[in-house]
Amino acid sequence: MAKLTKQQSKAHRDAVTLLEKNVLTLDEKMFVFENWQEGAEHDNGIAGAFFTPLDYANDFKLEVCGPKILDLCAGIGVLAFAWFHFRHHDTPPQITCFEVNPAYVAIGKKLLPEATWICADVFDVWRDLPCDFDTVISNPPFGRLMTDRKAPRYTGPEFELKIVDIAAHLGTFGAFILPQASTGFRYSGAQYYERTDSPKAAKFLADTGLQFEAGCGIDTTVLQDQWKQVNVITEIACIEFPDHAPALQPDPSPLPAATEQLSLFAAEEV
Repeated sequence: MAKLTKQQSKAHRDAVTLLEKNVLTLDEKMFVFENWQEGAEHDNGIAGAFFTPLDYANDFKLEVCGPKILDLCAGIGVLAFAWFHFRHHDTPPQITCFEVNPAYVAIGKKLLPEATWICADVFDVWRDLPCDFDTVISNPPFGRLMTDRKAPRYTGPEFELKIVDIAAHLGTFGAFILPQASTGFRYSGAQYYERTDSPKAAKFLADTGLQFEAGCGIDTTVLQDQWKQVNVITEIACIEFPDHAPALQPDPSPLPAATEQLSLFAAEEV
């Protein structure tokens, strides 16, 4: 677990107290996003998972298009929250948030009740999801995590690139927060945009035919010190998925909990 300062610990306790309320105001929700410390109760260093700073999520929303959004590895939902609350919508938005940690899902439902929350491992259920999302977004766990979960086409070890490969089967466009070394380009912290000789990105391109781009261009280093218990150079990496990747055959034995969640999802879509 991460060691917090006294100030961080107090703010975290205040956030926990707010989460005991049935309904939170917008300001209270923003306070929770900014001060609830995921490292206080979960060893996210092992999981490679760190929540996106709220200001970063507010910049990220510029890359999200279309009314139907899927957030993979959603955490407590900050990416979807910023897009829902701080961007104009011509049509009513539809948000689906996937998260494997039930504690995070419980918090996410209070912070973004407008979304459909599904507590399941996306590797178990992605084959059963609809493939009509306008944009798939994610700040997935980074790195070579201790997992044997396989992506549809990508055969490398980087967890974040497995998630992007799954996203390619579910949406028209993808916007992701990724380690700079996984994207194949350098924009943040550099004097100018340039492609890089990245073995990770090259492996992903060879397996999937997909290449990351910088989108509208946001230098994420200006927000680098706002991450909690981590300091990593990231990029907002975008991909336009061509006609969706061909889906694999459905897994004949999905987890029961995941099946139950997907039945609820399907009922709400009717």
